[in-house]
Amino acid sequence: MGDVAEQRWPELPDGLELTRTTAAFSSETVPKGLLRGHQVAPGVWGNIVVREGSLGFAFEDDLETVRSLTVDDTQAIPPQLPHRVILTGPATFVVEFYRAD
Repeated sequence: MGDVAEQRWPELPDGLELTRTTAAFSSETVPKGLLRGHQVAPGVWGNIVVREGSLGFAFEDDLETVRSLTVDDTQAIPPQLPHRVILTGPATFVVEFYRAD
């Protein structure tokens, strides 16, 4: 995990296949679990895609460093790296899940 942790805002690596996308979450419907520390399963990458509004994103090892995401921004989430979504106002977003081919 060292290389990923050192890269503050990782990107999806090449060679991944999209396996599913969540329904769109809004500020009102976002599962509470996404707003506290959680992680993606082993071997699975997540990718937040903001459709409307804006939100914050942070890795649990540095909650003071929050990335602001707005419309069409994405944030890759490595497997097993604890993180959280931070509501900063109205937003709609989905989470995509990827695995290696």
